[in-house]
Amino acid sequence: MAITLSASDVPGAPLSARLTPAQVWGIVLLTPYLLVFLAFVVYPVGYGLWLARQPSSYVTLYHDPIFARAAVNTLIFLVIGINIKMLIALFLSGFFVVQRAWIKWLSVLFILPWAVPSIPTILSVRFMLNPEWGVINTLIFKFTGEDGPNWLNDPAVALTMAIAVHIWKSLPFWTLILITGRLAISHDLFEAAEVDGATWWQKFRYITWPSMQTLYVTCTLLSMIWTLGDFNSVYLLTGGGPADLTHVLATLGIRYLRLDQLSLAMASIVCALPFVLPLVYFMMKRLSR
Repeated sequence: MAITLSASDVPGAPLSARLTPAQVWGIVLLTPYLLVFLAFVVYPVGYGLWLARQPSSYVTLYHDPIFARAAVNTLIFLVIGINIKMLIALFLSGFFVVQRAWIKWLSVLFILPWAVPSIPTILSVRFMLNPEWGVINTLIFKFTGEDGPNWLNDPAVALTMAIAVHIWKSLPFWTLILITGRLAISHDLFEAAEVDGATWWQKFRYITWPSMQTLYVTCTLLSMIWTLGDFNSVYLLTGGGPADLTHVLATLGIRYLRLDQLSLAMASIVCALPFVLPLVYFMMKRLSR
């Protein structure tokens, strides 16, 4: 019985002979993407890590009060802002699954902040909060006869407004994700609960929440990871001010770049890794179950 061997089965055959034409074309088409990835992802990241290798940069960061304030602001964003956003998204997902015509039209308006680009939407909020000619202070003066506050001049108020803008901008996306989780729950469970006389809280506690718990926690972890890189909410609204007191780690690097301190900018970005890596670990661990 004769056995025929192709060139790919011969160990000593050249690589070009062992590849099929489809594999050759696949390598040819993937090569430009690989070169772009190496040039615009691997090289900048590697160069940034090389710049951040100097221990003196981290000593300087440690003694910089702006860095400590940025780290605290980042924790506030993650612990308070994200949890408030996800709780609102959880309950709004229950509101938007109700079959009403006006709710469908309202959902279209609700999703607009997420669909519109960040620059015009966040800058429009900044213009509205202008203490001199902003629409909010104009209405305050019209109805009370008194000047409104300088909203972005107080660090606590400015950071609160940045968190509110972040929630307003990204809330529709997470609401849509949780809506899909609600729609995946069998309606027969709710019908059986109604027959047993269950209240809406009992339905949520014993049916909705157990069915959506894994999705909710995973979305919360993913939202935290994305928020660590959220540059727009703070920088476009407050610019890190007043007095650089509303910076987060995602915007602090720009401050150092403007001061021509490139090594500190890269070091501040590397300092975000202790926040990111545990979140990535817990998220991947949950997804692997």
